[in-house]
Amino acid sequence: MTKVKSKKVNRAWLHDHLNDPYVKLAQKEGYRARAAYKLKEIDEALKLVRPGQTVVDLGSAPGAWSQYLRRRFAPKEAGVGGAASGELNGRIVALDLLPMEPIEGVLFLQGDFREEAVASQVAEALQGQPADLVVSDMAPNLSGIESADSARIAHLVELSVEFAQTHLRPDGALVCKVFHGPGYSQLVELFKKTFRVVKPIKPKASRDRSSETFLVGMGLKKSS
Repeated sequence: MTKVKSKKVNRAWLHDHLNDPYVKLAQKEGYRARAAYKLKEIDEALKLVRPGQTVVDLGSAPGAWSQYLRRRFAPKEAGVGGAASGELNGRIVALDLLPMEPIEGVLFLQGDFREEAVASQVAEALQGQPADLVVSDMAPNLSGIESADSARIAHLVELSVEFAQTHLRPDGALVCKVFHGPGYSQLVELFKKTFRVVKPIKPKASRDRSSETFLVGMGLKKSS
């Protein structure tokens, strides 16, 4: 019975995915995933990305957010299929536990940024300069057990906030994926303790039935 149900769910997901306008748009515009449009909407609403910035992309694989940033830093250089090439006005450092296909002009580091060796690589990549923007599309592998999943999600958000506190310039911003559910209000509180301005945003590119949303924190509060 469970197998039949899971086949139906998979078929329904596949049908939705193939007919998803953002999936079609991503294929047409050369993005590796529809997630690019989530960051695009957040950026267009809050004007976070500007040429010349240093941006860190946490949980970057397969690379759609880094692609979007890449194009924002070289808007006049968009080539066939919208792929950006040429001179990059800005610096993008991408990190993930998973491998990622190279993107021209993006420095990719594979590993866990909590580990000393990877942390040193991040510091070296930033060349002693703070980041203007940290974006995190990190999500855990979900088990379906609500309490365990909430704890995993919260942990990744806390790591993103800690990373921002270490590497972000005082007037910089953090964009972080979160999920509505148990623990959500505590994550909003964490953002409010850390940032002067906090904005929750659910982009249209996030599927309606998904509990996914994004928290944007702007301007680090001085730690007491």
